[in-house]
Amino acid sequence: MKIAIVILNWNGAALLEKYLPSVTQYSSEEDVYVVDNASTDGSITFLEKYYPAIRIIKNTTNGGFAKGYNDGLKHIDADIYCLLNSDVEVTENWLVPIKKAFAQLQEASIIQPKILDLKQKEYFEYAGAAGGFIDQLGYPFCRGRIFQALEKDRGQYNDIREIFWATGACMFIRSNVFKHLNGFDEDYFAHQEEVDLCWRAKNEGHKVYYVGTSEVYHLGGSTLSNMDPKKTYLNFRNSLYSITKNLPRRKAFVIIWLRLLLDGVAAIRFIFQFKINHCIAILRAHLSFYRHFRSMYKKREKANFILKYYATKSIVWSHFVHQVKKFNILVKD
Repeated sequence: MKIAIVILNWNGAALLEKYLPSVTQYSSEEDVYVVDNASTDGSITFLEKYYPAIRIIKNTTNGGFAKGYNDGLKHIDADIYCLLNSDVEVTENWLVPIKKAFAQLQEASIIQPKILDLKQKEYFEYAGAAGGFIDQLGYPFCRGRIFQALEKDRGQYNDIREIFWATGACMFIRSNVFKHLNGFDEDYFAHQEEVDLCWRAKNEGHKVYYVGTSEVYHLGGSTLSNMDPKKTYLNFRNSLYSITKNLPRRKAFVIIWLRLLLDGVAAIRFIFQFKINHCIAILRAHLSFYRHFRSMYKKREKANFILKYYATKSIVWSHFVHQVKKFNILVKD
């Protein structure tokens, strides 16, 4: 089983300097690649000087997360792609449980490890935590993280189980599956493209797994923080994209209508929080969604649709009304 560890970089020389040592130290048996999205901060010079063994793939433009990986992975030969953020610190033997899971779970096409917070290592990290799920309205959440509520890691998710989506911060995917799905949807640019990829994979009969015996630590927010309106824009828009593409037509229209109403509530909430830029970001997200609706709708033409895609009916209602902050309370396995 040949694994290629692939790090996408854009002006992240400081991150590479800080977190690449753990990758090279604990992944010595695998090939490590850096796909560079036309950086201008000396990233290439740094890699060539201090990491001559790392293979560098130079993209000509910054096409974001989706296009960056799509372009870079075309040049890599491996059985498994490990898509790893540049702000992730890996641990000793982190690859052993992943390899074992792929060998034993032939139906597993995508796997993610446990994602812990690099700044507070006893807590789960926002982007992925202990595996991703969505509710009936398409809102993503995780075991170990519901909205901004992060659980402390007490070993409660040290298991191996099927999930709905795996985080792009550290995602392992069989190369033939990635190619069959035509990679990430480049219209997303960044954020939630991994949710869409996993949703499309599951619609095709593939399975996504979480392996809690493998741990990595993620800094998070190194590209766009949660306080950046651009992240709000991409998250709201791209979530609507995924619903349009991956649900049966009638259900998709109902869910979109409900989501637009709830997005309006979120925009009003931002106004009362004096976050006007985030309110404007939601408006821009809707306008962009309307402009691209037809092209998104066409992408569903050859899709099959799974009907049981959600883990709970409304994560918004459960969290904000009933104050549910832990996955094990929300979803009974």
